[in-house]
Amino acid sequence: MITESIVSSARVAVVIPCYKAGKSLPFVVGAIPEMVERIYCVNDCSPDDTGQVIDLLAKFNPRVVAVHRPQNGGVGGATITGFRAALADGMDVIVKLDSDGQMNPAFIPTLVAPILSGEADFAKGNRFFDLDSVRAMPPVRLIGNAGLSFLTKLSTGYWQMFDPTNGYIAIHANVLGMLPLDKIHQRYFFESDLLFRLSTLGANMVEMPMQAVYADEKSSLSELHAALTFPPLHLRNLLKRVGYNYFLRGFSAASLHLVGGVVLTLFGLAFGVNAWVRSAAAGEPATAGTVMLSALPILVGFQLLLNFLSHDVASVPRQPIHKLLGRFAVFKPEVAEKKDEDVRQSV
Repeated sequence: MITESIVSSARVAVVIPCYKAGKSLPFVVGAIPEMVERIYCVNDCSPDDTGQVIDLLAKFNPRVVAVHRPQNGGVGGATITGFRAALADGMDVIVKLDSDGQMNPAFIPTLVAPILSGEADFAKGNRFFDLDSVRAMPPVRLIGNAGLSFLTKLSTGYWQMFDPTNGYIAIHANVLGMLPLDKIHQRYFFESDLLFRLSTLGANMVEMPMQAVYADEKSSLSELHAALTFPPLHLRNLLKRVGYNYFLRGFSAASLHLVGGVVLTLFGLAFGVNAWVRSAAAGEPATAGTVMLSALPILVGFQLLLNFLSHDVASVPRQPIHKLLGRFAVFKPEVAEKKDEDVRQSV
């Protein structure tokens, strides 16, 4: 199999954030392909027997590295702890795999293949490639994913993504080593925030078709909580991305389109509202000239904003950068220091 031959020549690691996963974790670890060199099981201060299960797995499986966090940090915090451990150990490609069994470990060779072949800096699973997989997805998740997908595309700039909220991801170590891991959101917004950080580096990505398994498990993420907390975070990332890419790190015609579009649209709206209030107070209809002075800036401004959006969609990173970064990118003193903060046990 071509993907296996590619993977066997590199050091591939899997990071599994674990919380209340004592029952499912042994099956997940047991299904991970042999070409994976190390499996970092991160106990996120789970109140059940997850920690003991991880220790047993590390005792009898030489690939498993037990990592115990002193306090709960959420899925993002646990994953980042595993990332640091894998970077410090010199892994080439690092895969994030959930512990609940919804992500098929047999998919790992397919996921990492485009990275090792030099086609991409990171790869994500795509659950929407197959219509049967879409029908099997719970309706609530399907509807929520549609809304969050658009917000994620807008805030990250990865407009080609079909499944932005999918947490099954593999990243080249050179790229991961350049990310400000301390600044990435540590709770359920982790995946979206990670994509935002990758986009600021100009990392390119590919999506690989996969199937997700949905049983009777219940997600600990509240749909209402996500609807209330995620949009402001996406807005924050959108403003940061636009500021970084179009004003701080570069300035182009798209930057002018954005500024002109915002100014003209706001002017048209403000002028129109003010004219309408005055007209209503005087009891007289607004003149055609007044209407045009309000409508024309809005129309032109909207067209400029569409031009900016078109440029943004066309500016999706297409070339991998991990070869340019080189191995020096993963050497950061804080990586080793952070790694030592956690209690690690391996056999």
